[in-house]
Amino acid sequence: MSSTPAPRPLSVAELDLDAPDGSVLGFRPAPGAPAVVPGDVYALVRLRGRPAATVVGTVPAGEDPAEVLAALARRRLAEAEGPGTDAERLAAARPAALEAPTPPRTSVVVATRERPESLARALDSLLAQDHPDFELIVVDNAPRTTGTHELVTRKYADRADRADRADRAVRVRYVREDTPGLATAHNTGLAAAEGAVVAFTDDDVIADPHWLTALTAPFAADPGLGCVTGLILPARLGTPAQILLESHGGFAKGFAPRLYDPARPPADEPLFPFTAGSFGSGANMAFRADALRRAGGFDPATGTGTAARGGDDLYAFVAVLAAGFRLRYTSEALVWHHHRDTWQDLRNQAYGYGAGLTAYLTATLVRSPRLLPALLARLPRGLAYARTMTAQRGETPDGGVPGEHGAQHHPWPASLSRLERRGMLYGPIGYAKARAQTRTRARATAPARARSQAPHGGSAVAR
Repeated sequence: MSSTPAPRPLSVAELDLDAPDGSVLGFRPAPGAPAVVPGDVYALVRLRGRPAATVVGTVPAGEDPAEVLAALARRRLAEAEGPGTDAERLAAARPAALEAPTPPRTSVVVATRERPESLARALDSLLAQDHPDFELIVVDNAPRTTGTHELVTRKYADRADRADRADRAVRVRYVREDTPGLATAHNTGLAAAEGAVVAFTDDDVIADPHWLTALTAPFAADPGLGCVTGLILPARLGTPAQILLESHGGFAKGFAPRLYDPARPPADEPLFPFTAGSFGSGANMAFRADALRRAGGFDPATGTGTAARGGDDLYAFVAVLAAGFRLRYTSEALVWHHHRDTWQDLRNQAYGYGAGLTAYLTATLVRSPRLLPALLARLPRGLAYARTMTAQRGETPDGGVPGEHGAQHHPWPASLSRLERRGMLYGPIGYAKARAQTRTRARATAPARARSQAPHGGSAVAR
């Protein structure tokens, strides 16, 4: 792997405090994580249930992990207080959040391929949501077996039946999409969705019970909002690959709420809107259905499962912003992500991140050439930014929190930096290949699609 000593495993936990300097209300392992053991612990800090910060501490044998981490959390929250800080912005957002209107009817799309065990875990958490009105759509992407179909139609069939007889029952639908690619699967889910808002998550997450409500309520308050993204935290940090990924930035975007408005570009992001990675990630995003459709949906030549390797979520963020809609980030909408656990998984992700970045930029220019002048004006800064983000890093001596942007607590090996940059060089080529394959496939399947325009559209309600 590397000559650098491997990082030690961390337990992952949740700590709930009564106030920034208050008593402990609760402490438990993160959903899907094993019990907390003596040693290093990564903890989400909540304030009366609301995500507020993350801390890492070492819990000696025989000591109460809740009290050890609570002491660290109180210091961290105290340091965060002050004008313009995450803590202040979080506190300022609370009154509006508490008075949030009823969230709109929502369709939740989960695209999956041959992972029924993790899918079942994800679906169980989605069916426990406190959102008042939503449906679940499972898109089985290019399946090789019947495992996903059997899981959805057998385990969740009773829920679909009860949807006709009970107000609170959640409708679960199974949709098969034979064309491989995450963007294509998401477009299929979007076409099947009946909700005014369409939320997307992955089959390797566990959603907080309040996730969907927090993610979708902002749409009811802001008619110009096109997209909302949320917080993604690691469910496990038990292997070097998982820890390095989270230390490199992971999927976390912090705890401060942000609003991105194309009419008022943020002063602190000179590359806006082309730093799409700062907006959120595909495992935790929702769109106003009409806005996403108006923007053209996801580019089917991007995403996992295509030659482009990724970038489908980034493309959609920029497409919606370019269409004039606003994008909001909120840490209130939380999912726990099960990072892949092997070194080869991490190598694949490093390469895929680089490829996805330049693939989405290529897709944006191909499909929206009017954005070329804006991109060219930002290109020098963009190249410098990309070089910085993919650089090899040494260990931070002051002990940052894995997943904190800018902390990079553990070294990021040179081999992974090289893979990211190689991926960036490949991205436009991969997109061109995927686009050509998409066109060839569309020509080949056009006659069959014309013959299959039946009312059910190739999908099936899980019964």
